[in-house]
Amino acid sequence: MPDAEFVSGPAMVLRSLAADPDRRAVVDADGAAITAGDFAAATYRLAHELIARGATRGTTVTLLTGNTPEALIARFAAGLAGARVVNLYNGMSAPVLAEIATSVDTAVLLVDAERYADAPELLPLIDVPTVLTLGPGPDGDGAVGEDVIAAAAHRPAEPPDVRIRPADDLSIRHTGGTTGIPKGILTLHGPYRAIFDTPVGDDRAPRLLAATPLAHLAGVLSDLVLHHGGTVVLQRSFDPGAVLAAVERERITDLWVLPPLLYQLLDHPAIGRTDLSSLRQIMYGGAAASPTRIREAFKVFGPVLVGVYGMSEAQMISALAPHEHERIGPGGQVPVGRPLPGIEVAIRGVDGADLPTGEQGEIHLRSDTIMAGYWKRPDLTAAVLRDGWLNTGDVGYFDEDGYLYLSDRAKDLIIVVGGHVYPSEVEELLLTHPAVARCAVFGVRDDQQAEHVHVAVVPAPGQRPELDELRAFVTERKGRIFAPEVLHVVDEIPLTPVGKPDKKRLREAATR
Repeated sequence: MPDAEFVSGPAMVLRSLAADPDRRAVVDADGAAITAGDFAAATYRLAHELIARGATRGTTVTLLTGNTPEALIARFAAGLAGARVVNLYNGMSAPVLAEIATSVDTAVLLVDAERYADAPELLPLIDVPTVLTLGPGPDGDGAVGEDVIAAAAHRPAEPPDVRIRPADDLSIRHTGGTTGIPKGILTLHGPYRAIFDTPVGDDRAPRLLAATPLAHLAGVLSDLVLHHGGTVVLQRSFDPGAVLAAVERERITDLWVLPPLLYQLLDHPAIGRTDLSSLRQIMYGGAAASPTRIREAFKVFGPVLVGVYGMSEAQMISALAPHEHERIGPGGQVPVGRPLPGIEVAIRGVDGADLPTGEQGEIHLRSDTIMAGYWKRPDLTAAVLRDGWLNTGDVGYFDEDGYLYLSDRAKDLIIVVGGHVYPSEVEELLLTHPAVARCAVFGVRDDQQAEHVHVAVVPAPGQRPELDELRAFVTERKGRIFAPEVLHVVDEIPLTPVGKPDKKRLREAATR
């Protein structure tokens, strides 16, 4: 598509909203609804205000926000202005958030009511030219920054005259990494625009319940739903009872959950008395799922489960439709589906050669939705992107009918509710604790396939490490999702023949 004819994803969503101004576009966590017309007007006004304050092409607008309408408005407004968007995730420590905000060259930091309390700890650690709030502070004193929503009230409620090109930066999303701070995944407008060709279901206007962070897949799904004439219902965080109540009250059609959150819904006492008849699809993914619990979910929710496999570097890769869940692989494994249209997937050996059907290897893919690269890390980019193909680092295989099975996640990556934990990051931090001489961090799955962070520690001479102390140490410096849940005190860390920590042996010992 020529640059002159290109319409960005944010612009497409706003056009859809403006064309149907009376529909309920967003419902906040307290039940207050915002019409599509009001949402579009607020977004256009904020875009003009951000441009006036220097947030234009090549600059970064960083969001310290939760699941609020203002967060959605700010993300779209920054995109319309041509600025790249970065989210500071909840659950990370202030020093890590500060490193992220600094590394992406933040020009404007926007803070909403949900994250206002996090600002006083973060702001002294960063040097950001402009800090603004999305609405008044709790005391209305402007202590954190000026209310940019109020300041934008006099701006025109029409699209800004900014030409967005496919090669312009859209966002930097962060994932786990071994380099001190999470890796920044740079997405351009062109690849993100491609996801808007994804269908969202039948002819009914979708009603999405966003109960997981908008900074992750829930935000992408929200964009699709708003573009396709639907409504996004927000929740501050995931609470199984509140989710079930919202499904019934708001007649929710679409829901995205990680498998452990799906299990919380199944185990909640209200599940049997909740009207679930409005649900069209429950999408799950982001972590290994228990086949037993997925079968249980089918009995409870009906044939509405859709398994998805994806990653921040490439968006969604494959999907498993409800009727395809009857397919079972070796060991009772459920496939992650077939590649979506426009996605090429290859299984390759360590030498880069394609492997035959049924043989496990590294999953490589090629599509229009792949990231541009890792922000300011050409070395990491070159390691995973080659000749248009992305090496996911995940291991899997195809069966004879073209279904993809995921055998293992990238190396030792631990996927927990709330994010990704790379063991080496936590190990490096724990080695600075006076009670730790050596350590190895690894993930252990429970009987429902949810992963938990374990650590094996060789104590320093004369020291006796305690779990609560190590958890507090990691939480303060890195964030609570990285804190180990189980401590194993050992005399030595077992090693592989090449001298690396043998985490397979540690994992086996932990599950005996």
